Amino acid sequence: MNLIKLVENVEQWSINKGLDKAESSKQFLKVTEEVGEVAAALARDDRVALQDGIGDVLVTLIILGQQNGLTLEECLQMAYNEIADRRGEMVNGIFVKEEDLKEV
Repeated sequence: MNLIKLVENVEQWSINKGLDKAESSKQFLKVTEEVGEVAAALARDDRVALQDGIGDVLVTLIILGQQNGLTLEECLQMAYNEIADRRGEMVNGIFVKEEDLKEV
């Protein structure tokens, strides 16, 4: 199944469950809970749990966007537009923006 159809399926599931009208702050708690599961999967080097956790993070973010009248596509496009021409360096395995390098 393609990404667009998967996102549409998540959005419809959310509508069916009434999550699209739920409180965003509660949904953000779900986002952070799922991010924690990603961290646990990485700590345990558990690829299956990592794949599930990343998927769960995406689901919770799609719903969070939906609750606020935002689409995954427009949020991702905005983020990409910000990073497309970004310069920086890898420092200790982390990409650091050029403007933040003087602080490192």
